[in-house]
Amino acid sequence: MRQDSPFPRFNPLAHWSGTLAIACAGTLLFWALSFPLPFLFGPMTACLLAALLGAPLKGVGPISKGARTILGVAVGASITPEVMHQIPNMLGSVMFVPLYVAVIGLIGVPYFHRICGFDLPTSYYAAMPGGLQDMVVFGQEAGADVRALSLIHATRVLIIVTIAPIVLTQLFDRPLIQPIGAPAADLPIVELAVMVAAALIGWKGGERIGLFGASILGPMIVTAVLSLSGVIEHRPPREAIVAAQFFIGIGIGVGYVGVTLREIRKDVLAGIAFVGILAVLAVMVTEVVVVLGFANPVEGFLSFAPGGQAEMTVLAIVAGADLGFIVVHHLTRIVLVILGAPIFAAFFKVRGGGKETPK
Repeated sequence: MRQDSPFPRFNPLAHWSGTLAIACAGTLLFWALSFPLPFLFGPMTACLLAALLGAPLKGVGPISKGARTILGVAVGASITPEVMHQIPNMLGSVMFVPLYVAVIGLIGVPYFHRICGFDLPTSYYAAMPGGLQDMVVFGQEAGADVRALSLIHATRVLIIVTIAPIVLTQLFDRPLIQPIGAPAADLPIVELAVMVAAALIGWKGGERIGLFGASILGPMIVTAVLSLSGVIEHRPPREAIVAAQFFIGIGIGVGYVGVTLREIRKDVLAGIAFVGILAVLAVMVTEVVVVLGFANPVEGFLSFAPGGQAEMTVLAIVAGADLGFIVVHHLTRIVLVILGAPIFAAFFKVRGGGKETPK
């Protein structure tokens, strides 16, 4: 947060080791205090506070992406023949997703552009509730302000991930105590090997063909095929999902490394205010979907909560919610956000570099 950080400067390996040590300390503290999701919120909170104090933290890069493949496999394993038979029953609530995304865009883009003063590419990708990494990557290609996008989306994910468990436990009376998976020792070793292969093939194969969100969607697609064909019958082991939570938590907290007071005043506060707007819209859509009988309250809330797909997957698992139902909604939202980008750029005649094309 300050230019003159009180922490000494070390080589990248020391920064990485220090980041892991801080994350582990946060995890142990949250575990000792019996806080919910200690392996997610512990490292997230510890790294966030350390980053704001100026600690030279370092993200875990490929390891973090690798952790997301675990959640991709978990989602894919939840796509069973029974879930496929239920898809027609989901269409009623899925039809609200395009309307939801459109309203977010109609409100969010003018908010970021006219009120907060961002250029149009930054405003579009800041407003759209897609995955953090996806929005930053696509925004960079469109000439958006990458740093602003990172902070705005990190703030969105941070707040949603912090508030959602409170809503689930206090408002819906849904304790977050469901088992996240069987121990590795209880799963067939052949199936574990197949899961690892599905994660790697889906991840790297997805990147090779340019699949957005390849670290999650690639493994999800490959594992879904294996699940539907009966090759995989279990979710990834408990230890793997715990590790995924840990590294995702680090990734959220490390997103604030180097943040300045100016960025807090403009980017972070803009993100906080927009989360309030998103919360109102999400509550309205969820209420309509639940009243119409298209979804149960918990599934409706998690389906339309504007958090990241990875984080919502973790919450769905520990809340014992219908993971297949929730994933279908989030995938629909993400696809609409990505497909809408070139349409937006063409309509507003936006070129690279974050400037509007002269008329």
